[in-house]
Amino acid sequence: MRFLSTRVHGIIDYLTGGLLIVAPWLFGFADGTAAQWVPVLLGVAIILMSLMTDYEVSVAKVIPMGAHLAVDGLGGALLAVSPWLFGFADRTYLPHLIIGIAEIGLSLVTRTHPDRARDAAVSRY
Repeated sequence: MRFLSTRVHGIIDYLTGGLLIVAPWLFGFADGTAAQWVPVLLGVAIILMSLMTDYEVSVAKVIPMGAHLAVDGLGGALLAVSPWLFGFADRTYLPHLIIGIAEIGLSLVTRTHPDRARDAAVSRY
């Protein structure tokens, strides 16, 4: 059941992207290895994709919402398994796992089309 609006999803995307970029320093695993760079690169990718997604909080509406959600799910899966895939689970894994699972969950509960009627009503004022 898809109950989360694309507007709320977009806001969460920008917050999650920012969190992933600062997470290595915030949670103490900024060590120059994959533990640091996987979330940083995914955070940058989330923000760039969000800027180009066809939803209410983007700059250019180029990427369809369905494709965005598919990439979110795949990125979340990569983030969740990255500690074991890249061999740093002995040092840190919880931030990667928790945020990765959250990304997968959000991709499954977000509506696949933005609410254009609401956009039209807001733009009249």
